[in-house]
Amino acid sequence: MKKRCVWCGDDPLYVDYHDQEWGVPERDDRALFEKLMLDGFQAGLSWITILRKRENFRRAFENFNPEKVASFNKKKVSLLLRDASIIRHRGKIEATITNAQAYLKIQETTDGFATFLWDFVDGKTLQNKWKDTNDVPAQTPMSEAMSKELKRRGFKFCGPTIVYAFAQASGLVNDHTTQCFRHKECKRLSGKVRS
Repeated sequence: MKKRCVWCGDDPLYVDYHDQEWGVPERDDRALFEKLMLDGFQAGLSWITILRKRENFRRAFENFNPEKVASFNKKKVSLLLRDASIIRHRGKIEATITNAQAYLKIQETTDGFATFLWDFVDGKTLQNKWKDTNDVPAQTPMSEAMSKELKRRGFKFCGPTIVYAFAQASGLVNDHTTQCFRHKECKRLSGKVRS
C-alpha cells in the first residue's frame, strides 16, 4: 500500500488531487493565477470544500482567464453572489477581479506571472524533507516576501499563509513528507523555469 501525506485522508477526490496534482511544479501563467485565486477562496475553509467546487469556480470565473475576469462589473458580481455552486463571499469575489487586473499589470511589466512567482525560489522547487505533517510550517520567509510583493502590486487575499499553501500546491516547494511516495516523484519533476 502506498504511503501518502496524511492530510489527504481517504476521500477519492482528495487522494487523486494529492497523487496527481499537489506539489507538481506549475509553470503556466493562467494556471498559477487560478491556483492562487482558489487558495484565496479557501481562506477559513477546508481545501476539500474548494476542490469539490473547483469546476463550478472555473465556469463562474471564465476558466480564470485574467483578461475576462478583470472586466467583470457590478452586475457580474451580483450574479456570482447568487451562485450557490461557488463560495459566495463578496470580498473574495471582488478580490479575484482586482487580482486579475493586478495580474495583467504584472504581465505587462515582467517576464510573465510564472517567472515573477518562480523568481522567489530562484526558478527551482525548494526541496523540503519533512518527516511529519506537523513539521510543515504554515508560512515561511519566502511566502512572506511573495505575499508582500503581491500586495504591493495590488493583490488581495494573499497573506503569507495563503501564499505558502499556494506554493505547496504549485510545486514551488516540495512539502510532501519524506515517507510519501510523491516526495521523490515531485522532486524528479522539479527544475529550472527558464533554460
